[in-house]
Formats: sequence, structure tokens, C-alpha cells
Amino acid sequence: MSLQQEIIERLGVKPTIDPDTEIRKRVDFLKQYIKQSGTTGLLIAISGGIDSAVAAGLCKRATDELSAETGREYMTLGVFQPYGEQSDIADSYAVAEAFDLKHRAETNISEAVDEIALEVEHSFKSLGMPRHLSRGGKGNVKARTRMVMQYALAFDLNLLVVGTDHASESITGFYTKWGDGAVDLTPLSTLNKRQVRQLASHIGVPQSVLDKAPTAGLWDGQTDENELGITYGDNSDYLEGKTINDEAREKLEKQYLKTEHKRSLIPGI
Repeated sequence: MSLQQEIIERLGVKPTIDPDTEIRKRVDFLKQYIKQSGTTGLLIAISGGIDSAVAAGLCKRATDELSAETGREYMTLGVFQPYGEQSDIADSYAVAEAFDLKHRAETNISEAVDEIALEVEHSFKSLGMPRHLSRGGKGNVKARTRMVMQYALAFDLNLLVVGTDHASESITGFYTKWGDGAVDLTPLSTLNKRQVRQLASHIGVPQSVLDKAPTAGLWDGQTDENELGITYGDNSDYLEGKTINDEAREKLEKQYLKTEHKRSLIPGI
């Protein structure tokens, strides 16, 4: 078995999908897990990007159907988490409007992240290595701080935290360990980026979100494809079993091997 075949099998990506079938399957998955866990609904952080928009649409369908079927109110809580001023925050709210999210919360992470960064820099200084926290390091603090706030809300409201990780992120390890990779449920996990876009077109994601370049929003101007040097087209082709150019394949496989620790459970002995 080639490494490509091994990765595809492990991540569970299909070469083609029927979007409506996939939407139904993932909504049912969310409903079943809510019922099994005894929780009152789902929490989804809405970044303004396509992945969280699709996840929000799935969550809202799941909780609406459960409410109608049981006569008990189930909640989808949409959470907006800017760092200071977020230039595309309007896209996050457009997603909430598109899916008629009645329950919304905004938790600005700016002060918390800056305080953490300051304390880390004090530690650097005490070690005789005065420096600022790196851009990447601060980006990871942002991701982890967002999760702390999500779980604080979810705990008291008895909600499950839904993540947006999918196979195109998993293969590259392009998420923050114990940040956006630390959630209760990942309803997109066996889809590649192209397939997420297919679901987006069927579930009603706003056009302004569909037109955006993918970004994790870790710093101004950051985009996934520029940072990784791999297009989502090549990434999705690879996960569908297609042949891609050698340079892109080598980059993808190198990323996959380098980031294995992110996909594995905590090792012990």
C-alpha cells in the first residue's frame, strides 16, 4: 500500500460524494451524539470561513430537528471570537443570519491573549532570553484561548463543542494542537476541502463566505495556501486518489509525517 492509499484509508475520504447524502448523514450523527451524551445542544465558533459556516448549518439542522421531534428545546450556540477588531466579522454574523441562529455570543479574546503573551515574555526575560512571543506562538495562543472560552460557555450551558477539522487540514496538521484541534465532535472530518465546499453550496452558506480565501485568521493577511505552499486543489486531488505533481505530493506527505503527533492520542508508557 502506498503512503497516499494509507492516508486516504486512515482519513476516510471518498473519491466522490453526494452532498445531500453527506449532509443527512452528518446531521444524524450530531443528533445521535447529543441524545447519547444527555446534553442540551451544540456550540460552534463561527470564524467567517467556509468550514465553520458548513458546521454551523449542520448543527442548526440537528438541533432544530431534535427540538421538533422531542418537544424539548435544543440549542445551537454560535460564538464569535475576534481578536480586537476583526475585519471580516460581518461574514460571521452573515452565517448566523443565514441559518437563523437565535443563540449567539461574542467573546473578544484580545485582552486575554495579550496578558498571556506578556506573562510568557516575562518568563523569557527571567531565563536570560529577552524576546517577544513569536508570531506563530501568539497565533497558537489565540487558538487555545478561543477554546478555553468555548468550553467555559459549553460547560455551564451543557453543550458539546463542535470542531471544523476536515481531512484537508488533518493531512497537513494545519491546526493548533489543543486549540482548534481540541473539540468534542468533528462532523466534517472525512471530507476534503473541495467536498466541504460542495456541502456549503447545498446547505446555504452565504456567497460572501464562499468567495473568501481560506485562512485560520492567526494574523493579518495569513492564508492557508500561502503558508503551506500547497493548494487546496492539489490537497483535495491527492485525498481523492488522483495523481498530482511530484513537488506538491512531496510537500503533502512531508507535512503528514511531520505532524503525526497532532493526529495521535497522547502517548504513554
